[in-house]
Amino acid sequence: MQLRYSFRVYPNGPQRSALARAFGCARVVYNDALRAREAARAEGLPFPKAGDLSKLLVTEAKKTVERAWLGEVSAVVLQQSLRDLDTAYRNFFDGLKGKCSRMGAPRFKSRKDHRQAVRFTANAKWKITPGGDLSLPKIGDVRVKWSRVLPSVPSTVTVIKDAAGRYFASFVVETDPAPLPDVEPVVGIDLGLGHFAVLSDGTKIDAPRFLRRAEKKLKKAQRNLSRKAKGSNNRDKARIKVARAHARVADARREFHHQLSTKVIRENQAVAVEDLAVKGLARTRLAKSVHDVGWAAFVAMLEYKAALYGRTFLRIDRFEPTSQVCCVCGTKDGPKPLHVRVWECRGCGTVLDRDVNAAINIAKAAGLAVSACRARVRPERVPAQREEAGTHRDGRPAVVGISGL
Repeated sequence: MQLRYSFRVYPNGPQRSALARAFGCARVVYNDALRAREAARAEGLPFPKAGDLSKLLVTEAKKTVERAWLGEVSAVVLQQSLRDLDTAYRNFFDGLKGKCSRMGAPRFKSRKDHRQAVRFTANAKWKITPGGDLSLPKIGDVRVKWSRVLPSVPSTVTVIKDAAGRYFASFVVETDPAPLPDVEPVVGIDLGLGHFAVLSDGTKIDAPRFLRRAEKKLKKAQRNLSRKAKGSNNRDKARIKVARAHARVADARREFHHQLSTKVIRENQAVAVEDLAVKGLARTRLAKSVHDVGWAAFVAMLEYKAALYGRTFLRIDRFEPTSQVCCVCGTKDGPKPLHVRVWECRGCGTVLDRDVNAAINIAKAAGLAVSACRARVRPERVPAQREEAGTHRDGRPAVVGISGL
């Protein structure tokens, strides 16, 4: 399976200029190819093929005065930009055909986009030097802050500049699954806002609320940005401060997701989650809180780590009534408002924690054998009926109806 490893890189002044040139050239080639295809579509002509576009917009364009500066960057960067456009069109048409989730049509790129990236394949002859630097063609040896060892030789490297002005090198490597020793526990996970995750074994993980905790600093930075004159250097500095504040929030959330997903995968043989409609929930009044917890990113991490470590990952349908069914006796008690966190089953009298009960039902719906004992907050005392308990005249007790009493 393919994995992506990202590391922070620190280009110097000339290297940042060379990267900016590479970003610009890749963007121009992408926009030229998109313009050519849209013009062909408007005229009712077939789409130009990638090979024809490469010859026209890269090879021939370098010979002209207007596009001679395309020769200042690696040709592989320009070729990969055309491949990115092909991928964008393929995803768009597959979405229209229902083969994948629907995506928008390719759009023109801008130099003011928050994210700029160029990709180098093995043909570009990039390498990792013995000193640990990343040697890129027509850019130089860029210093890398390595946080781990790559498991195999990377096939491609993508250099990314984010909105906060940070640079990253993202390597794609081919790695074999590394199964962990088998364990007995299996778990169902109920994701929420009050608690980020509630496990079927009764464990509750509080939501860190990274965005909410940083909201005061973010508002102050945003106010400072709004006071700066548009187009000024001070406004650009204030924009970077806002972007860095948001980047810190995103980094903290991603680290939390990684640590929790790794812990869950290591301790359980099978993991079951509910297929939540995140896009729909993000359009409600809870949108900020939904975006803050990042359910989709966490579930994606669980899925690929389960495949990597030889665990079982299962999804259940979002319409499964996990909060309405008693996990002890199976009685369906109907929908309940969100403020009801504890409820009593009308069938067996068990007092259930709403989230733990839902987590157990998620595991059961996925076919996992879990115990429902954790869902019991406190057992209700069932009063004995007149016909159930009594004493015969001969002194022998008679108990009817409930065995074991």
